[in-house]
Order: sequence, then structure tokens, then C-alpha cells
Amino acid sequence: MAGTGGGRPSVYPALLYTDARAAIRQLTEAFGFTELSVYETESGTVLHAELVQGAGAVMVGSKGRGGVFDTVMKDAGPAGVYVVVDDVDAHHQRAVEHGAEILMPPTDQDYGSRDYMARDAEGNIWSFGTYAPEIGV
Repeated sequence: MAGTGGGRPSVYPALLYTDARAAIRQLTEAFGFTELSVYETESGTVLHAELVQGAGAVMVGSKGRGGVFDTVMKDAGPAGVYVVVDDVDAHHQRAVEHGAEILMPPTDQDYGSRDYMARDAEGNIWSFGTYAPEIGV
């Protein structure tokens, strides 16, 4: 089955930012993502970036870079992304220390997860928690 072997996720959220460099900085510094790759133009426009968190990844690029995806995403609103983390409280503390806007502090949920919610500098909502459903792959 495609996307299930070799440690590669089969779903990658893709987000475009007005200031993709600043977004990458916030995602790595405040939210603990690791920069896997960043492809830029000579002028610094982020054409494509891959950031890793645990066994998942997100793709990031600059708005206004051209191409079909940029065109169809032009009027898209903010997105919401859920990321599994081992220690919600430590992750939350890191986000707070780096000035992230916290929308919900670490909270125990009825379904067994502990999670918190933050907004990035361009309005996307990031939820970080312990809930990791088994998907049977």
C-alpha cells in the first residue's frame, strides 16, 4: 500500500504563509518542528519546505509564489492541524516561552487525550496532544 512503508506519512498538511520564513521560525522554535528541507528563490521566497514533528510532517510555502496550488489557495482561510506530542505540558511551556498565542491551555479530554491549542502568527490553529488513533496500517 502506498505511503505506509519506510517511515513515510501518507498525509501532509500544506500551508501557505505571507511570511513563510517567519512561519518556519515559529514552527521550529515555539512548536518544536525540525526543518527537513527548504527550497527558496534567490530573493528568499519559500517555494517548498518540509518540517517534521515525530512521525509526521507539514509542508510550508510562501503565498504569491505562483503555480496552481498558490492560485487555488489564494482566498483560503486559516487551517487547523493536530500534532501528536509525548509531553503536552513541556511542549506547551516551550510554546509559551517563544510567545505563541495560546487559545486553550493543556486540558484533559473526556476521550483520554491531554492537549492544548495555539494560533500561529498568520491565524492557523495548531492543536498538540497525546491522542494518537490507531489507523491499522
